[in-house]
Amino acid sequence: MVGEIFEAVSLRPAVMVVNTAGIAAVAVFYLVILFVGMLAAWKQRKAGRGTSNPEENIMLAKRDLGLFVGVLTMTATWVGGGYVNGSAEAVFSNGIVWCQTPFGYSLALILGGLFFAKPMREKGYVTMLDPFQIKYGLNIGGILFLPALFGETIWTASILSALGSTLSVILDMDNNLAVLSSAAVAVIYTFFGGMYSVALTDVIQLFFILFGLVLCIPFAWMHPAVNREGLVNQDWLGYVEPSSSGIFVDNYLLLIFGGIPYQAYFQRVLSAKTSRQAQWLSYIAALLCTLLSIPSILLGGIAKNTDWLNGTEYEASLTSPDQIKQVLPLVLNYLTPQWVSFFGLGAVSAAVMSSADSCILSASSMFTHNIYKAIVFPSASGSHLMIVLRVSILAVAAIASLLAISINSIYGLSLLCSDMVYVLLFPQLLLVIHAESRCNKYGCVTSFMIGLVLRILSGEELLGLPTVIQFPFFSNGQQQIPFRTIIMVLTLVVHLGVSFITEQCFTKGWLPPKFDFLHCYHSPLEMTYQPEETSPEELHFQFMTNGKLESVTPLPESELPGLEANLDSMLDMSNPKRNLPSIPVQTSVSDLSAESEKKNNEQMFKHC
Repeated sequence: MVGEIFEAVSLRPAVMVVNTAGIAAVAVFYLVILFVGMLAAWKQRKAGRGTSNPEENIMLAKRDLGLFVGVLTMTATWVGGGYVNGSAEAVFSNGIVWCQTPFGYSLALILGGLFFAKPMREKGYVTMLDPFQIKYGLNIGGILFLPALFGETIWTASILSALGSTLSVILDMDNNLAVLSSAAVAVIYTFFGGMYSVALTDVIQLFFILFGLVLCIPFAWMHPAVNREGLVNQDWLGYVEPSSSGIFVDNYLLLIFGGIPYQAYFQRVLSAKTSRQAQWLSYIAALLCTLLSIPSILLGGIAKNTDWLNGTEYEASLTSPDQIKQVLPLVLNYLTPQWVSFFGLGAVSAAVMSSADSCILSASSMFTHNIYKAIVFPSASGSHLMIVLRVSILAVAAIASLLAISINSIYGLSLLCSDMVYVLLFPQLLLVIHAESRCNKYGCVTSFMIGLVLRILSGEELLGLPTVIQFPFFSNGQQQIPFRTIIMVLTLVVHLGVSFITEQCFTKGWLPPKFDFLHCYHSPLEMTYQPEETSPEELHFQFMTNGKLESVTPLPESELPGLEANLDSMLDMSNPKRNLPSIPVQTSVSDLSAESEKKNNEQMFKHC
């Protein structure tokens, strides 16, 4: 996510003198969070003893997340370190009109609640990737795991890097130590308690964010270096240059639609008790996200009207990009008393940890459920999967911490990940949820590859990617029109177009079955029985993930032998040592009529 980013930079040129009192205050805050997280883990483990699905318990808190806790954990996940820091930075630089992150993400939550929360929760998915694997198969659906995993991991690295730079400014604390200690605390309670611990610690962290930032406002406002008359008369809103309108629109659309296809969002939606509750927690969280941007906006305006050169101990004007990105930490450190700045630091730390733990759990959940369980080891037991999930949590946290410490271009990587989520995942998610009958495997793969290639060839200055494709009005080395949105729309159109063409070619006999190499319309598994409204891929996915088949439509007893034969055929496919039957699967003692066979084939085409 674009809003969760700012580079780790230490702004003090002097020799570091460790602030012992500040480190002690941060340590107390971390201990409080750790205590709440471990207490939640203990309660969750006690309540979950003897349950048949421990994986779902730890990933989705037994789908028993109440509205109050759900709203707060959803809000805390979005109001991260880059959210509060980036809002202050945007107001300081260009005014509220360029403070796009809070309003963009709030609209993303509203649209997510309107169009995605209800169908996802009603179908009982475990992760955001489930509908892809049900529709396109386990392997093709698993491809979409890569940009999702990359985005979550880099987002975690970005906000850990942000916290490290903040602690460096206020406490003169070593950046590496700050990153590692923060990641360790988040990992410990996530490791043991999963979603339940993450949700309850988010509640505490959200109150820390609100209290810490609000407390700092009056002290910063009354600082002698602040021009209070200028605060009243300044242009808070700002403006958008006509030449920047394309970039402005593109960024907003990226935040709004690119903010939806994140597992961190859907993990909370799928943990809600009901689909209606999942929608309401999205709507209320959108309102709270907007309100929680107000303290950062005010602190950014205060910083803009401060005489940093002559009126503060910082004794330098904020002119360079690196200094501007540290606006909020500098306000906390130089415009408030030391004890107040500790509360502000606690607010920033809480914001970072509330997002970091969510991303770590989200990425680990997708790997465990959609890759390891569905593809690598379908027969894994619940205890086996719990071990894999916890190892994944450690691995994601370790990779994110390493990236936060060693790579200087975290900002650029995160921006590119946000682009990838917007360009590649959003159109795929939109179609699989709302136009499932109009898309197929060929459209999915083709649009994914075209979108990926076009985005890379469009260039990215922050990563040193050359601009091979120059859209209209290209100037000064930058694309001046909403090129990301153009690529996203093109990806969506290609998906629908290729799906329609391939459907016509194979269903009307324009191409022989041997060219259906993705087995979309001519499966090598000759299943003559299909339960109504249940596709072959969905049957396979249910078996691989649950160890059993669950039909959407109840089956009469007379048709149960066909279902058992169907299951046997799937086992034959997944186990080469079994001998495949030499005759087609039968649904009863007598052969199917030609009319029934035609109906079943049409049903399989419908779900391809």
